[in-house]
Parts: sequence; structure tokens; C-alpha cells
Amino acid sequence: MNLFSNTLHAVLSFLDTGLVGLSGWELVLYTLVVTHITIASVTIFLHRHQAHRALELHAIPSHFFRFWLWLTTGQVTKEWAAIHRKHHAKCETEDDPHSPVTKGVMKVLLEGAELYRAESKNQETLDKYGHGTPNDWIERHVYTPYSWAGVSALLVINVVLFGVIGLTIWAVQMLWIPIWAAGVINGIGHFWGYRNYDCNDAATNVFPWGILIGGEELHNNHHTFATSAKLSNKWYEFDIGWTYIRMMEVVGLAKVKKVAPKPKRVKNKAEADFDTLQAVIANRYHVMAKYAKSVKHAFREEVEQLKHKAELEPRFLKSARKLMQREPAKLEAPQKQQLVKLFQHSKVLETMHQMRVELSAIWERSHSTRDQLLQQLQDWCARAEASGIKSLQEFSMRLRTYA
Repeated sequence: MNLFSNTLHAVLSFLDTGLVGLSGWELVLYTLVVTHITIASVTIFLHRHQAHRALELHAIPSHFFRFWLWLTTGQVTKEWAAIHRKHHAKCETEDDPHSPVTKGVMKVLLEGAELYRAESKNQETLDKYGHGTPNDWIERHVYTPYSWAGVSALLVINVVLFGVIGLTIWAVQMLWIPIWAAGVINGIGHFWGYRNYDCNDAATNVFPWGILIGGEELHNNHHTFATSAKLSNKWYEFDIGWTYIRMMEVVGLAKVKKVAPKPKRVKNKAEADFDTLQAVIANRYHVMAKYAKSVKHAFREEVEQLKHKAELEPRFLKSARKLMQREPAKLEAPQKQQLVKLFQHSKVLETMHQMRVELSAIWERSHSTRDQLLQQLQDWCARAEASGIKSLQEFSMRLRTYA
């Protein structure tokens, strides 16, 4: 009887605490650490290394990340890379696997993992976008055919280590990527937040400090410079994934291949030259972001006069200010009509808008010669500086110093 009681007590004690017997806060800390490693594996290995080839990884971290992702997510590298590449290629269209623009933000936010699984069964997607991903023995015979085995093994490991509470820890690990990556980044990251650059899709920066999701919070930056290994661009932004990459690079475990370009300037440059032209085209997103700030300054000066006009309500001016920040080519007919109404009362804002259209047209004229493009840029600067609009003049004088 005593033997039975002792055995039962030992079993109950084991189920209660497992082998390690961690306290409550230690279990929370452990869960946060392992889920953060999973996030780091996704952003560094799957996203920046595999999908975009923004960096090279040494075999040691590469194999670790593959094993960890198999153990904690069951994700197949080829499937993830192919689906993400298709997302970029078909962004915000009906063919985008998880666009909140076409599928609805709640659909992507709540059912992002289901959308991923559905697309992973599309062999055409895997064949077209899954090239260059690992195809060694362990990938073919373990990770891909037995993707379920890793998470099953993790369930057993968690229960053995922590007892019954290990089931909860395992559940959190299983939900971490579907919620944060498939839901928040793919959903909110194309719906809500701020935009440094007016890229060709709806991607936003959810938060300037990329810690919780490894830097993926800076989604607008990523979609603007997709092949950059660094996702932070502004001085106030922080990308913890980039920190890890730099740490690995210092010890020879990684090599950065590409980061977002940053324009260089030559002070007191009298006129735009071929170096300026090349810099403007290569850094067009930076250029247009700076121009948007100039528009904002001009609007702030003009609004003091416009707000006294009875036909221009405060709500109208607030909406018009946002429209002035957007790429003109993306405006719908009603929005264009709203700006027409605004321009009837402000020649300055009409000029700022038209000059923006003409500037962006310079790098879209693929059939023009280099000499023709330079002449167009020089003419643009000359007209900008002769416009009498302070914000436009200051922008132009800055623009011709690019090199």
C-alpha cells in the first residue's frame, strides 16, 4: 500500500512540476525566451536569408534555425519562402496569398495560418517561387515529409520538463507564429501604422521598435527595400533582428549582402549632374519621402489662409492634407476631385502637387536617354527654384546635392 501511495505521489508530483520544477515566473521567462528564438529564426533564416537572400548564413546557424523551426513550428522552408515571395510578387492583388486589401483585415488577422496552409498546397506556387531553398538529405527525408514530428516531439519534451503546465507552454509556442507573423504582420502590417515610404502596396510600419516580432514590425520599410537585411531606416527605429545579424557577422557566422541605399550629398553643389541623376533614381523612395515632408510644410503654411474660407471645412482640409502626402498615381477619382477643389483656392499646393508628378515621371521614362533625363532633372530644379515657394526651393537645392 505504501509503495502504491509513494508511486502515486511521485507521479502526481512529476505531473505538477516535471523534471525541472520551475517557478511560475521562471516558466513565463522560459516561454518568452523560446518564442523569441522562434521569431528570430523566422525573420533571420526564413525571411531575410531564404526568401530574400539579403544575407548569407554559415552552416552552423543555418542548420540550427532549420532544426528549431521544425521543432517549434513545423514550417517547411520551401513552402514559407515560396508563399512569401508570391506575396511580394502579387501584393494586394487577388493572387496575393494573404492580402487584407483583397481578403479583409479580420480574415487575415484571425485566419492567417489557414490562408498559409491553403497556399502551401498550391504546387504551382512552390514550383514557381520555391527555388533555391534547402534540398539536402535531412530536408527531403525528415523536415519536409515529417513536419508534424517536430512539434509532436516538442509536446513530449515540454510535458517531461514542466509537467502538465508544459501543455500550456506548448500551446503558446504553437500559436506564437500564427498570431504574430501570419496574423499581425500580414494583417495589421498592411492595414494600420505609419509609412516612411509611399511604396507600391499598403504595407505599414506597425511600431518603430522591432523587438517583439524581431524587427518585422517595420513592414513598410521592408516592402520598400525588400532585399535589405536591415529593416530599420530612421534614426528612431530599432530592428533587433538586424542586431543579431550584425553579432553573427562579427564572429563570421553571417555575411550581409545588401541593405537599403542611403543617398550621399555633396555640399554647395551648383547644378544637378549625372551623379545626381543616378542618385535620385537609385534613391527615389528617399527622394519622394523628403518631398512629402516639403508638401507637408507647404500645406501647414497655406492652411492658415485656407481655414478662413467658409467652403473649406476643417474636415475637408484634414482629409486633403493626407491626400497631398500620397502618390498621385494611387489616388481614386473622388480623391482627385477633392484635390481639384483644394487647388482652386491654393496655387501653391497645386504647384507642389504637379511638380511631384513631374519629378516621379523622370525615373519612369525608361525610353529616354541619360542626357534627356538629366536635362529634365535640371529643368525641374530650375522651375522649382524659380517658383517662389519656399518649401519647393529648399527641396530643389537639397536635391541637386545628391551624389
